[in-house]
Amino acid sequence: MKPTAGQTGFLALLLFSLLSCVSAYNYLVVLHTAARSHYHVGSALAKGLAAAGHQVTIISPFELKKPIQNIKDVPAKSILTSMQGRISNLLQTSKEPIIKQIIDFHEMGIEITELLLKEPSVIELMKSNQTFDAVISEVFLNEAHFGFAEHFKAPLIGLGTFGAISWNTDLVGSPSPPSYVPSALLKFSDRMSLAERVGNQAFLTYEYIFLNYFYLPRQEVLYRKYFPNNKQDFYDMRKNTALVLLNQHVSLSFPRPYSPNMIEVGGMHINRKRQPLPKDILEFIEGAEHGVIYFSMGSNLKSKTLPLEKRQALIDTFAQLKQRVLWKFEDTDLPGKPANVFISDWFPQDDILAHDNVLAFITHGGLLSTTESIYHRKPFVGIPIFGDQFLNMARAEQNGYGVTVHYEELSAVKLLAAIQKIINDPEATQKVRDMSDRYRDQQQTPLERAVYWVEHVSRHKGAKYLRSASQDLNFIQYHNLDAMLILYGGIIFVLYCIFLLIRFVWRFLQELFVKKESSKPKKKEKRN
Repeated sequence: MKPTAGQTGFLALLLFSLLSCVSAYNYLVVLHTAARSHYHVGSALAKGLAAAGHQVTIISPFELKKPIQNIKDVPAKSILTSMQGRISNLLQTSKEPIIKQIIDFHEMGIEITELLLKEPSVIELMKSNQTFDAVISEVFLNEAHFGFAEHFKAPLIGLGTFGAISWNTDLVGSPSPPSYVPSALLKFSDRMSLAERVGNQAFLTYEYIFLNYFYLPRQEVLYRKYFPNNKQDFYDMRKNTALVLLNQHVSLSFPRPYSPNMIEVGGMHINRKRQPLPKDILEFIEGAEHGVIYFSMGSNLKSKTLPLEKRQALIDTFAQLKQRVLWKFEDTDLPGKPANVFISDWFPQDDILAHDNVLAFITHGGLLSTTESIYHRKPFVGIPIFGDQFLNMARAEQNGYGVTVHYEELSAVKLLAAIQKIINDPEATQKVRDMSDRYRDQQQTPLERAVYWVEHVSRHKGAKYLRSASQDLNFIQYHNLDAMLILYGGIIFVLYCIFLLIRFVWRFLQELFVKKESSKPKKKEKRN
């Protein structure tokens, strides 16, 4: 019996649905920090996976501004409430000694790790019968969250929003030779002097001791408390990470070794399709005869909280410019605002930097902002405050497309000189264009690459074939210290034995010679 047109259509729809079910995966994305910049990276991946037809559940302090097909929100708003105080005190925190900053930084990690695990919506999700094909967790001082993977019987994928650092490189065994791979918290390049190598080695030694004997044991306590049924040891669980996606790209940093399951996807948050600018912003930019400078200190540091003398230095600087200035300022009123300045508490940064009439960017030096500026071929002036911002700006200065103005030294004279230098130097513009060209010259966009590798891990049930044998070695075995001791110790022992033998033979021969000489009869002297 020949099927009717209606039956044929139904069968086709059923086949399409079955194929969709086979190819679509279900992902849990854990984005725990109260920093919007980190959220932008993770949500870009979530949206990319959703656009590819997969189901995505996001645990985050931030909710989607509008519903997106295939994405479900699990809000963790208590983190936002708790972190407001820390975020508002960033300027004060940045003045403290680096060791205290590191300790406070990790204390914050312990706090927000537990806050998310205590969130009612998260507890409800954990009690559900949900299944996931992979758990994608941001790697940012939240190691206990990796327990979600075993809880939901899924492989773990790490998302390094911060770039390469021991927190994420250790998960997959990527080697980080301290001779040419500086810590992300230091200002060194990959070509360090002897003094810098000593400083890097000292810092990494401190970091290793601090992480392994102070910080990670506290994360282990949280892991055991909130995932009591997980069978994996905390440290084994970390080393069984299937994949790490890294918010970095070699063209923007420096060459360094990675394990095959550590993939660079730096810049996947960048919007490569320009959106129309709001009318008032567009008119302001296009009406600028001498071009526009864009100024933003990021999502965490608010311009309105700057001390009055620093704010006045900015106002005095911008008033002397013939260019127009877009200033991200989180208040409707700015006393003394120059006529050439446009203020707003929000700007579409990507689309502004993409405009040809925008000449330069004044930034805090954050990884996302500097990546966007390079992508859109804009040189920048940086006022770094904390974290990797100093390293990012040091890199920009070394490569010739950035100028740093230290916050403590911020004045109208210094900032104006930095701006004039960067916008009047054609070489700086050319260098950032060259770097942008290198960065753009990729087979896939970073987001396409990230989606591919997440799907690859799902298809191959954790892709265990990518796991490095280094993950099964302890410190002594990894650095081959035992083999060196046996080999070089053995050689030294043999040489020492040869030395003793030679010394023994030499002394024996000397004694023999002396005895022989003494046994000879003495010749009598002839009398004259």
